[in-house]
Amino acid sequence: MALMPKRVKYRKEQRRIRDRKATKGNYVAYGDYGLQSLDGAWLPGNVIEAGRVAAQHFLKREGKLFIRVFPDKPISKKPLETRMGTGKAEVEYWAARIKPGTVLFEIAGVPEATAKLAFVRVAMKMPVKTRFVGRRVRV
Repeated sequence: MALMPKRVKYRKEQRRIRDRKATKGNYVAYGDYGLQSLDGAWLPGNVIEAGRVAAQHFLKREGKLFIRVFPDKPISKKPLETRMGTGKAEVEYWAARIKPGTVLFEIAGVPEATAKLAFVRVAMKMPVKTRFVGRRVRV
C-alpha cells in the first residue's frame, strides 16, 4: 500500500529548509503514548508503512495505532549518468516533512510496557532518532 496523495495541484515541488523545530503535531493528541522524532528529515511513504506493519505485527489485535504523518511532498530524482539540464526529473517517491519534535505514531489502549516495546520495533525502521513520549495532561 503506497502512501501518496490522491490528487495534487502541482506535480513537483521545490526543496525546502527543514531545520526548525515543530510547532504543530508535537504532542500526543489521539493515543496514550507516542513516538516523537528528535531529528528533521523527509520520511518516505514506504518507511512509514514499514513502521506501521512492525507496530501492528507486535500489537496483534490489541490497542489502536494512529499514524500522525502523511507523505505529501513529491521528491524527484534524475536517472544515473544523465546530463544536466532537460528540465526537472520525474517524481521518484512521496515523503512526509519531519521536523524535530514531530509525533510520528501514537498508540492507545495498551499498557505502557507494551507500547514501549512496540515503539522500539518501529524506531528501528525510522531513519531519524526518536523517543518515547506519553500524554501530557493540560489544565
